[in-house]
Formats: sequence, C-alpha cells, structure tokens
Amino acid sequence: MEYGILTLIPIVVVIGMSLITKRILESLIVGTFITYIIVDGFDFASGWMDAFFRVASNKDHQWVILVCALFGSLIALLGASHGTLGFSKLLGKLCRGQKSTMFVTWIMGVLIFVDDYLNIMTLSTCMRKLTDKRKVPREALSYVIDSTGAPVCALLPFSTWAVFFAGIFYAEAGIPELGYGSAIETFYHIIPFIFYAIAAVVMVPLFGFGLIPKWGKMRKAYERAKETGKVYSPESASLNLDEEDADGIHVKGNVWDFILPISVLITLTIIIGELFLALIASIAVCFLLYIPRKKMTISHFCDLAMHGFCNMIPTVAIIFFVFVMQEGMSDIGIADYVIHSVQPLINAQLLPVITFLLVAVLNFSTGSAWGIPAIVSPIIIPLAFSIGANPLLIMGAIVSGATLGSHACFYSDATVLTSSCCKMNNMDHALSQLPYAMCATGLAVVGYLVCGFLM
Repeated sequence: MEYGILTLIPIVVVIGMSLITKRILESLIVGTFITYIIVDGFDFASGWMDAFFRVASNKDHQWVILVCALFGSLIALLGASHGTLGFSKLLGKLCRGQKSTMFVTWIMGVLIFVDDYLNIMTLSTCMRKLTDKRKVPREALSYVIDSTGAPVCALLPFSTWAVFFAGIFYAEAGIPELGYGSAIETFYHIIPFIFYAIAAVVMVPLFGFGLIPKWGKMRKAYERAKETGKVYSPESASLNLDEEDADGIHVKGNVWDFILPISVLITLTIIIGELFLALIASIAVCFLLYIPRKKMTISHFCDLAMHGFCNMIPTVAIIFFVFVMQEGMSDIGIADYVIHSVQPLINAQLLPVITFLLVAVLNFSTGSAWGIPAIVSPIIIPLAFSIGANPLLIMGAIVSGATLGSHACFYSDATVLTSSCCKMNNMDHALSQLPYAMCATGLAVVGYLVCGFLM
C-alpha cells in the first residue's frame, strides 16, 4: 500500500505502449524502469539491476529459458529432416478445407495436454505449414493453439497446471480436510468450476466451424488471406523469410522422423515429469534417427541445433523481461494494493466472481500465471471459509483467473511463445484473440455470479 495509485502506472504504460507501438520487449523494458523509479527513486538503477540478478539466478526462470531455447533446437532439427512435412501430409488427408483443418488442430491441442509449453511448441510445429496451405490466417492458428494451451492444461488432472494448483490449494493455502482424498483427487472436484477454461476450449470448434463470427482483427486477417493469399500480416513478413525462400522446393518427408522424437518427448514428459530432460532425449533420438541414415551430417546436425537455439533468443529476451516485470510488480506491491481495494465489495455471493476478476487482472498486470495464485490463495481461500463461500467454487475461480491472465495478457509467456512459434507479430496474435478471450470471460462471469448465489 506504500505507493497507492502509483502502483498501477507501470502496467498502464506497458499496455499503452504495446498497443501503440506493437513492440512488447521495449514496452516491458520501459515498464520495469518506471516500476523501479517509483520504488527506488534516484537509485532506481540499482533496484532494476537487483531484479535482473534475481531473475537470472532463479532456477525456475533458468529452466523456462533453457526449455524454450532447446525447443528451438528441436524444431530446427525436425524441420530440416522434413519430418514435419511428412506428418503434415499424413494429417492432410483429414484436413480437406479450413474448417476440418481447424478442427484437427483443436483435437491435437486437446490431446497434447501435459504442459502448455509442450502444447504450444509441438502443435505449432505440426500444423503451421498445413494451415498455411489451407489459407488459414496465422491469427486463427495462434488463437486455436493458445486456447488449447493453458485452458486445456487447467482442465485435465494429468498436467503440470493440475499438479501446481492442487499443491497450493491443498497445502500452501492451509485447506482443512474436505473429504475428497489427495490433492489431485480434490482437484478433480474443482474442474467443473473452472468456467473460463471450459468456455475458451469449447469456443474453438465453434469458431472453426463458423458458428462464432470473426471479429475485429480476426475478421481482417481472414479478409487478407482471402484477398491476397497472405496468411500473415506485413509486420510478420520478416519472421517468415526462410519459408518464403523455400517455396517451390519439392521435398519428401518421412512421418517417422517427426513422430518418434515427438512421441519420446510426450511420453517421457508424462513418465518422469520433467520437460527439460524429455527435450534432451528427444534431440538425442533425432541424432540417432538422422545421422545413421545420412539425413544430415554430424556437423550439420550441430549447426542446426545451435541455429534453432539462437532463433529463440528474441522470445527468451521477452520472457526474461516478463520475469523482471513480475519482480517489479512484487516489489511495488500490486497484489496487496488491488486486494485491499476490492475488500469492501466482498461477500459470500460475490466472492467467486470477484476472485476470478481479481486474479485475472493481477495475472494480466504481471504476466505471471502461477505467481499470483500462489500469493492470493492463502488469503482468499481462508476468507471463503470464514464467510461461508463454496471453497471449490473459489478455487475454480482462481484457476480460471490464472488461465485468463495467461491466455489474454499481451506479454504472458504463453502469448509470446505462441506468436513466436507461429512466426507472427505478437500483437497481431494478442489483439486478434482478445475478443474471444473477452467472450469467454463474460461467460465465466455469468457462471460465477449464478453459482455464487445458488451454492
């Protein structure tokens, strides 16, 4: 509460600059500077650098950066082997038009449920060229991928999201025994109340089959694709030069060059629960598949792996400053300020919808899908017990708010990764999917209001 309304200035600046300039990295850098000017005054440089060092030394952040970079290596190797082309040709038998292609993309997004990073990066690698061939705008592809990333992971009890939220709800928040068994068994009973994720996932096939209209930038994207044949905007052209140069080259792809590495990646992620090690193993499988068959030489393999690693540097830079922004928002105390501001509005009936919107706003402000729930759960859940609100409904609202923040925030890691993997301008993706995220938000608000008064 120390900084009052000034707490909100950095977020307003980041969002405003992002909308005006369509440049996320620069907006985040300016936002972090302003944050530490407010916090430390003339000594802002030392505070800013301290946040820098905290991010760089955090093992969780290091893990995210390495996973993103190694996915770049894997994607480069799969592309050079033309395994993605073989897989696309296999799926192409099912994808005879835009609608069927969108539906197949949605189904695959639901099936790759282990982790949202795995979902985003694998699905974009599988489907990008296939949707391009069917003249599906990249904005639509990125919307489907982002909507089957965090939302699907939030709804299935076998994902990294389920493990995280089950843990903080059952242990960190100090929940008394609810009679549902283990943490994951308790999470099963929360799933029906994760209204935003349910709405976001269900809306995708309705969108794909044309039952939900194209709005805003999405409508313009479809008009562009129909009139010019361009599946991406001029702002994204520089990200696709390699694909344009490759047009017209006839190559054959073996589907197993894609399926085997990806199967190892998904299987090991499920079995050992560690995406980083699964990635290493998947790259090793690529080596054993490609080198003996002379798909590429050892030196070419290493060059491709390093090239793909380096291609992720722009994405890693944005994610790094997202983490710096999270540190800044923690230091400036935005969670305490917003929670204190909404406390006068809280009662048992309104707590579910207030919780959903509060967590969503805080997540949108910080770009932290898991950080904010970990902060607010020990506050909100005991409050729910004390005023007689349904605890399962409140926990569902927290997961929904986190999902909305991850899905809709311009600079969340999921949004940045999706646009990067789809090779498109980040703001093109963020703004084109925003109306659909807001539609799902409206449905979730209605759900929490109705259930708040009935349960």
